[in-house]
Amino acid sequence: MFLDRVTIWIRAGDGGDGAATFRHEAHVPRGGPDGGDGGRGGSVVLVVDPGLTTLRDFRYRHHFRAEPGGRGSGARRHGKAGSNLVLAVPPGTGVLDDASGALLADLVATGQRALVARGGRGGLGNVHFATATHQAPRHAQKGEPGEERRLRLELRLIADVGLVGLPNAGKSTLLAALTAARPKIADYPFTTLEPNLGVMDLGPDDERRPTVADVPGLIEGASSGAGLGHAFLRHVERTRVLVHVVDGTARDPEWDHQVIRDELGLHDPVLLEKPLVAVFNKIDQPAAALAWPAFAAARREDGLPCVAISAQRGDGLERLRAVLAEQLPDAAELEASPEPSGVVVHRLDAAGDVFVVSREGEAYRVRGRRIERLAAQTDFANEESAARFQRDLLRLGIDPALRRAGIRAGDTVRIGPAELEWRPDDWDGRP
Repeated sequence: MFLDRVTIWIRAGDGGDGAATFRHEAHVPRGGPDGGDGGRGGSVVLVVDPGLTTLRDFRYRHHFRAEPGGRGSGARRHGKAGSNLVLAVPPGTGVLDDASGALLADLVATGQRALVARGGRGGLGNVHFATATHQAPRHAQKGEPGEERRLRLELRLIADVGLVGLPNAGKSTLLAALTAARPKIADYPFTTLEPNLGVMDLGPDDERRPTVADVPGLIEGASSGAGLGHAFLRHVERTRVLVHVVDGTARDPEWDHQVIRDELGLHDPVLLEKPLVAVFNKIDQPAAALAWPAFAAARREDGLPCVAISAQRGDGLERLRAVLAEQLPDAAELEASPEPSGVVVHRLDAAGDVFVVSREGEAYRVRGRRIERLAAQTDFANEESAARFQRDLLRLGIDPALRRAGIRAGDTVRIGPAELEWRPDDWDGRP
């Protein structure tokens, strides 16, 4: 099964908790804190594997989680870092945030990588919080939660030559004639319901081996989603050369040709700028032989290369190979991806201390990367940790911001995963 669009849920590993321990050796009186830090959680990374052609590995499995970091321990021993989770995707995979539709990465080059969920940082052990006036802190940070998100993966095939045309024009027959591919072939429309790929031999003296994609039949309105238009038009976006296959026995081959040209332009005007070869198929049939002169003359006026063939019988295939050889780049360029660099979008996080206070029903919600991280890393069951969090609220200006927003005693404050009760005079941050 050709799978070219999936939605997956991913979560990076949580950071390990820091340790709140103390030295207890008999010969070291008042040994002080020695809690080690937690390990960083593993991240989720997508990497391009040229051996893959579909997203079939995600057909049955849609949830992925990286390894969490290990807990810190005594004697300043740090927790083990969690292993990254590496997921292989085929060349041409677009990575989008499922909620917003924002493009995160467009992966085309072999080995190209994109970090799509970052592992949580490990919590600091209590050894970091000792001061001259507080030499035995029992406070240690919890590990930061790993990022999680839903991703939409969309594959756009990377092929050198794309075969397009109306249903039953003979694209699959032509693919089989030009390459070793064996697509399903029948004499009724929409036999082909998924793209097929093959490798074409241009001749004994030509070392180039271009890939050819047979894109399922388009119909009028495909650019607006009619039929399977949206599902397949994107597969011609990365091709170097388009081959427009026209059924020479159709009632009006010229109309058929124009319909596909219009749909390509409506989907993306850039497609009309690609090299295009018009292929007039079924020339062995009397109706096609009669229509061929007028069709060929119209293409000469358009300035488009045009070849008459019979994909089933093999007529004109050598001429077609020669025309395609002229349109394709040299061997060195052909070996590289049509879009060798791809795109990985790097989004800068907002400034760490920035926060926003808003109403959320009867409660107040505080949003901000830094304060949410601090809330996630605070053990509110530990009085010393809760008091430290209260000082963070004052230091970052969140306490006075809540007062200005009209908060009252007993109101609920939500910060990240924490839900706290507001006490205006002696609020200790207890949940």
